[in-house]
Amino acid sequence: MTVSPDRRIANMGAQAALPRKNGELVFEAPWEGRAFGLAVALNNDGHYGWRGFRDRLVVEIAAAEKSGVPSSYYEQWLASLEKLVVAKGLVSADELDARTAEYAAGQRDEDHG
Repeated sequence: MTVSPDRRIANMGAQAALPRKNGELVFEAPWEGRAFGLAVALNNDGHYGWRGFRDRLVVEIAAAEKSGVPSSYYEQWLASLEKLVVAKGLVSADELDARTAEYAAGQRDEDHG
């Protein structure tokens, strides 16, 4: 039996489990929802398998816990996504760094990229 991508995403267990409140996904800031949606969309478009993303997320969460540096679940989610899209050749590390710098400098609008 094949498990749908939505079910695989919704049922990530243990360390990779999505933050929820009353059964609903919880996003503390708009960027978190966008990072979540981007990861799901890229998976749905066949750019990578969900298991690969989940495994990378588990590694990222473990590394963050080991480092002792506080970070949120979605900061770890975003770090996982960034590493995966670079590894898959969807964007270069330089392109990612440049876009990040543009947002940080206010050269790009968060809502309209």
